[in-house]
Amino acid sequence: MPSFIKKIKNLFKSDSKKNLTKKSAPTTAASTEPAAKSAVPAVAVSATAPVLAAIGTSATPSHPENTHTNHTFAALVKSDSQLTSLANHHYTKTVSAERVAAAKAGLEANGFKVHLVNSRGEAFETLKGLIPAGVSVNNAHSTTLEEIGFITYLKGETSWNNVHATILAETDAAKQSELRRTIGSTVDYYLTSMAAITEDGKLAHADLSGSKVGGVAFGAGNVIVVAGTNKIVKDEDEAWTRTNEFALAAESARARDAYGVPASMIVNYEVIRKASPFNPNRIQVVLVNDALGF
Repeated sequence: MPSFIKKIKNLFKSDSKKNLTKKSAPTTAASTEPAAKSAVPAVAVSATAPVLAAIGTSATPSHPENTHTNHTFAALVKSDSQLTSLANHHYTKTVSAERVAAAKAGLEANGFKVHLVNSRGEAFETLKGLIPAGVSVNNAHSTTLEEIGFITYLKGETSWNNVHATILAETDAAKQSELRRTIGSTVDYYLTSMAAITEDGKLAHADLSGSKVGGVAFGAGNVIVVAGTNKIVKDEDEAWTRTNEFALAAESARARDAYGVPASMIVNYEVIRKASPFNPNRIQVVLVNDALGF
């Protein structure tokens, strides 16, 4: 990790005069088509009302403790003055039931299987139940996965092969990087979150190294996305805005605290518009009616 952090710092030294946060989205292999301006599907609110109304009417499942509380958005706002202006941003709040219903319907219309849950405890139990015993598992860094206690759970004894632990156990930087590229991206189950989910059912996220977008786009056998309803946006244009102006700022605050670098950066940006026609059940989404991550 020290060598990797040095590489990040060197990127900023050599690129310090460039504007890394332009308003227009970069073109990548995963989003080369023009952004579709399709209308949000008309969805009856009653389709999800029973699920959302169930909050508080039954016992809420518990979940393991988040051991990374210093990196929640609320904590970072208090510890990093560069994030203060975003403290009460609407991206920190859940959206209406109507918008949740639209996003769920849009995701399903695009071929993604959606599990709509009401709490962090339900999200934890749902995610745990979706992963069969004996498979290999890896995860991208995800504040959302930390907040539902799943990263804490992965560090204990499970029935899975925790590839992330294997990668981190390698102390040689070059060898660790190679493990990320090989076994890290080609696991049976890759766990992550998204920077944004559009109301017409598209998934958008970004990273610096490419290990996350690569595993999600093609490498992993299965992908499970866990995201709070605060990640729901209108369309692809707003997905880029949320990623570039909100999520990047929050991730930069986390990077300053965790790695001592000036900021993070968007090197790879990916929009997944539909499930793969060759493996339509590959990506599942656990949509949580709570504000999670950034």
